[in-house]
Amino acid sequence: MLVKCETKSNRVKGLSFHPKLSWILASLHNGTIQLWDYRIGSLIDKFEEHEGGPVRGVGFHMTQPLFVSGGDDYKIKVWNYKMRRCIFTLLGHLDYIRTVEFHDEYPWI
Repeated sequence: MLVKCETKSNRVKGLSFHPKLSWILASLHNGTIQLWDYRIGSLIDKFEEHEGGPVRGVGFHMTQPLFVSGGDDYKIKVWNYKMRRCIFTLLGHLDYIRTVEFHDEYPWI
């Protein structure tokens, strides 16, 4: 199966497949995160709270309706995709966040 999901950003920086649903997150160079249904090639939602450059990494949580993102604004954000918003932001990094991931067993990012 080949599905094309088009966006206005010139670069995709990171991808994450949902563990159960036919969804994919795309973190974009323009600072946006897009949630797609890859089976039908349809944009489900956009998340735009990162400031100051690309979002470089995204990752779905294995069991909760959450995903995590990190970017050039030095912030890690945890999002609830059912509530359609960021639920908290982690500050303190001194450089770009290049990748993010939830731990499989512990409540760590």
